[in-house]
Amino acid sequence: MNRYNLAQLNIARLQAPLDSPQLADFVANLDRINLLAEQSAGFVWRCVIDDEDAAVIRPFGDDYIVNLSLWNDMKSLHDFVYRTAHTEIMRRRKEWFHKMEDSYSVMWWVPVGDRPTESEAKEKLFELRDVGATANAFTFKQFFPSPE
Repeated sequence: MNRYNLAQLNIARLQAPLDSPQLADFVANLDRINLLAEQSAGFVWRCVIDDEDAAVIRPFGDDYIVNLSLWNDMKSLHDFVYRTAHTEIMRRRKEWFHKMEDSYSVMWWVPVGDRPTESEAKEKLFELRDVGATANAFTFKQFFPSPE
């Protein structure tokens, strides 16, 4: 049994407010894609505040949305991101989000049972931006295995 889960944060800078016509298709697909994640093998948890999607959390500012979740392992997260309907939605990201110049996604290991906070996730993203990938903050391309 795993002693660690893989935490992941990704952020996106909106081109328009979530309730705008420009983002209507994105918003219309949020529940479907979130449900797909929750039903995926290896999914553990995703950040939800008062029954609202984590998109309402704004630790990076009002024009950014976040996704924060936990997975059993890298394969589970990779399969969801790249081998499900999530991919078809993300192909359209240029319609909804500004191109990010800095890192916008980070992963790190947390002990099973722990839930990362939005401030911890923000720190991990800034750590990745400041020092590059390490065992404390990494990416799909520069992955570090579980501490076990």
